[in-house]
Amino acid sequence: MASKPQPTTSNLLVAHHDPRSAAAEAYRALRTNIQFASPDHPIRTILATSTSAEDGKSTTIANLAITLAQAGQRTILVDCDLRRPSLHKLFGVSNEHGLTSLILDADAAATPPFQPTMEPNLVLLTSGPLPPNAAELLGSQRMQAAITALKGQADFLLLDTPPIIAVTDAAVLAPQVDGVLLVINAGHTRRDLARRAKALLEKVGANIIGVVMNNAPLERDYYKYYGQGEG
Repeated sequence: MASKPQPTTSNLLVAHHDPRSAAAEAYRALRTNIQFASPDHPIRTILATSTSAEDGKSTTIANLAITLAQAGQRTILVDCDLRRPSLHKLFGVSNEHGLTSLILDADAAATPPFQPTMEPNLVLLTSGPLPPNAAELLGSQRMQAAITALKGQADFLLLDTPPIIAVTDAAVLAPQVDGVLLVINAGHTRRDLARRAKALLEKVGANIIGVVMNNAPLERDYYKYYGQGEG
C-alpha cells in the first residue's frame, strides 16, 4: 500500500525546518518567556494580532505553536482570520473545513475538524469557508462555546487573528484569552500605528503579554554563535 504523501510546509516554519537557527532559538525564547510570564495564573490561551498584514503575525504564532509542541505541550493552533487566512498555506493543508464549520455545525463540536501537522503534539484548525460576517461570527455565543471546548482539549490554545487596526475581529476575541501578543515589523510598522493597536487592545481589557518584533537586526556575535553549528 502506498504511503499517504506528506503536506509541503512553508520554509517560514523555521522552528521545524531549521531548529538550530537563530530564528528558531528566538521562538523558543518567546515560548519560555510566555511560560514564565505569569506563574500564579498560567497563560494557556494566546491570541496574536498586528497592525498590518505585513507584520508576520501568522508566521510568529505558527512557529510559537511548533516550539510549544516540541516541548511536549499539547497545542491547538486556530486560524481565526476569517478574511485572509494563511495558516493552511503555511502548513500545506486543505481549508475545506475548519473553524467556521465548527461554529456553524452543532455536530462538529464533538469531533472538531482538526488537521494533523508534522509535530505530534500540534493540531491545526484552519479557518474553513470564509463567511460574509466575520466579526459577528467571531463575537457569537457559538464562538465563545467553541473556545471553551477547545481549551479543554489542549495545554495551549493559540489563535491567529486579523490586524487589529484594520478590523474589529481581534478586539472581539481578545477578552476571551489569557494573553495577547502584538506583532510588529521592524523598519515597517509605524510607531503611531503600534500605539493605536496597543490602545485598542487595552480599551477592550486585553492582557497584552508582550510585543514581538520581526525582522529586527541581529547582533553580529549572536548571529555568529548560532550560525556556526557544532560539527
